[in-house]
Amino acid sequence: MIITSLLGFVASFTLTYERFKLLTEPGYVPSCSLNPIISCGNVMTKPQAAVFGFPNPLMGIAGFAVTLALAMGLLAGARYARWFWLGLQAGVTFGLGLICWLVYQSLYSIGALCPYCMVVWAIIFPMFWYVTLHNLKHGVIPTPPGWRGTIDAVLVLHWFGPLLWYLAVAGMVLVRFWSYWQTLL
Repeated sequence: MIITSLLGFVASFTLTYERFKLLTEPGYVPSCSLNPIISCGNVMTKPQAAVFGFPNPLMGIAGFAVTLALAMGLLAGARYARWFWLGLQAGVTFGLGLICWLVYQSLYSIGALCPYCMVVWAIIFPMFWYVTLHNLKHGVIPTPPGWRGTIDAVLVLHWFGPLLWYLAVAGMVLVRFWSYWQTLL
C-alpha cells in the first residue's frame, strides 16, 4: 500500500500541476501529450476529468495521502479498529468504481490515453484487491464459514487478481486502439 499510495500521489500531483499549467498558459502542451492517442491534454479538457466539478486528480492527492498515512501507520505497528478498515474498504471500492468508469470514458468516449491516469489505473485495483483480501482474511468483512477454503485459496494465489486486471485493461487498450498501434509497427 505504501508503494501504490506513493505512485498514485505522484501521478495525481503531476496531473494537477499539468492541469494548472494548461489553464494558466495558453498553448501549453502537457508533458504527457505524446501523440494523438497518448495525450493528457485531450483527456484533461473533457468533462470526465472533473466529474464532481473539480479536477479528478485532487481526489487522488487526498485519497493517496490518506492511504499512505494509513500504510505508514501499519508499518509502524498501528492496529486499526474494524470500522476503520471498513472505511478504507469503502474508499478503495469507491476509487475502483470511479477508475472503472474513467477507463471506459477514456477508451470509448474520449478516445485518448493519459499516462499519469494509467498509473492510477494500474495501482487502484491492487490496492482494492489487497485491502479486500486483508478484510476477508481477518473477518472485517463477514463471510459464511463455507467460504473459508475459497478465501484461503485466493490468498495463496493473491497475485492472480491483479494479473487479470492488468491483462483485461491492456487487452481493452490494445483492441480499442488497434488501428493506431498497427501504424507504429
